[in-house]
Amino acid sequence: MPSSLQLQSSSFRVLHLHRLPVSSFWGSDLCSYNTGGGGVALNLDAAAPAKHNNRKKKKKNLLCSDRGTFRIFAMSNGSPPPSFKMNLNEYMVTLEKPLGIRFALSVHGKVFVHALKKGSNAEKSRIIMVGDTLKKAGDSSGGRLIEIKDFTDTRKMLKELSGPFSLVLERPFSPFPIHQLHLMSDLDVLFNRGRVSVASWNKSILASNFQTSSEKSGDGEWAHGNFPLEEYVKALDRSKGELYYNHSLGMRYSKITEQIYVGSCIQTEADVQTLSNVAGVTAVLNFQSGVETENWGINSNSINQSCQRSNILMINYPIREGDSFDMRKKLPFGVGLLLRLLKKNHRVFVTCTTGFDRSPACVIAYLHWMTDTSLHAAYNFVTGLHTCRPDRPAIAWATWDLIAMVEKGEHDGPGTHAVTFIWNGHEGEDVNLVGDFTGNWKEPIKAIHKGGSRYEVEVRLSQGKYYYKFIINGQWRHSTSSPAERDGSGNLNNVIVIGDIASVRPSVQQQKKDVNVVRVIERPLTENERFMLAKAARCVAFSICPIRLTPK
Repeated sequence: MPSSLQLQSSSFRVLHLHRLPVSSFWGSDLCSYNTGGGGVALNLDAAAPAKHNNRKKKKKNLLCSDRGTFRIFAMSNGSPPPSFKMNLNEYMVTLEKPLGIRFALSVHGKVFVHALKKGSNAEKSRIIMVGDTLKKAGDSSGGRLIEIKDFTDTRKMLKELSGPFSLVLERPFSPFPIHQLHLMSDLDVLFNRGRVSVASWNKSILASNFQTSSEKSGDGEWAHGNFPLEEYVKALDRSKGELYYNHSLGMRYSKITEQIYVGSCIQTEADVQTLSNVAGVTAVLNFQSGVETENWGINSNSINQSCQRSNILMINYPIREGDSFDMRKKLPFGVGLLLRLLKKNHRVFVTCTTGFDRSPACVIAYLHWMTDTSLHAAYNFVTGLHTCRPDRPAIAWATWDLIAMVEKGEHDGPGTHAVTFIWNGHEGEDVNLVGDFTGNWKEPIKAIHKGGSRYEVEVRLSQGKYYYKFIINGQWRHSTSSPAERDGSGNLNNVIVIGDIASVRPSVQQQKKDVNVVRVIERPLTENERFMLAKAARCVAFSICPIRLTPK
């Protein structure tokens, strides 16, 4: 079937209809019908070959589709027809009675699906959902569908006890608040606080009044969907803190300091004018990649030209979105660029695609590294002024990498990472961990059995390279699931490298496979660590100058 369907006839205007996805509920038992008033219904049946029947019913046409059966309406041309509109959210389904649907009235007077009876024909259709609005209804005898305007029409529809029945429903644009139905009590429903499924003008009309006539209020088990509602409510609670980027809202930004602004990507030349004339921005530090700009349909060339006309310095330093490791490796360079721009008295707009992750992470790292502010305080300060969710562990990782840059391999302070050493052996084994971090191989640590063949030992270590082994039932063995190498004496040991060293030109290398788990520790820095961090961050900043930064 082609991607679009064109209907052409002497009695029809040309009408283009895009193909819609068709589900299995459009069965071949749906019959075409005459809508009356010049309307024509076309029944597309997969079981019948393509043919045109012009003998008795010239207004009926059958077309073949391998995707199922659906209907297309076209207006006849006696007089110029009004503009034809198709509601892509509407669908029609034919069910046998009893339907197993409990209808209710919204506060806007619309009749919608309030609940589905478990095991009913409506639930088995797997297409009807709670919250769908009932638009039209009628039996499948070929008569016209009745438009549902109020609860009286619904009651008339539900008088028949058996037989096939066709419903036209409309799926809402936003998810229906099923959790409200679950959490509200009967008292809430009775007095209608504006969010429940009762008639706002009549408190005596409850959802139970709109059932099929063959079913009583207490018969069967009614539910608000084919899923555990408690799990759905928990998922909604977990998602309350999530952020969702809406590109159509345009550029959004927030003022962090007098010289620093942070926000989402520049989309148009008008955004550049806003930054220049309203915010007074003189430089842009952009972490968005070229692929991202293309995906979002942003014309980077026109934006760069607009920045030049507005005398705004544009610096692009791509960091992969959602990549914590790439963020960790490139963050020192990005903070160095920001420091150089601020030293030249620029007012800087730090941006990425969403404004949620990379750009605020750079600002937080700048405040932490360059102004001697704790990571906790810097994070709360920026997130309090700008709605965002930056990668906090990546900032902590980059912090220890910077400190290691000037420590020369010897860390003076508490542990910086929590390492979980894992041994996969056999149940019932006596497992101990030993290494150059356990009293120079003299103080083994007993592993905890986590079930099955898994044993774990958690140790807090500072950045560095360590050798270790496992003692299994008195025998020294190395794990084949983790990297291993021979030491100076020729002994084969497992090896683990904790942390890394920040670099002016970071190279993102392929990480070695290791069953062990390493997590960064975020803690207050010691006085020596604060000094090392400030020194390392400034060394990175003043050793890079990819472009000539000149004051405006």
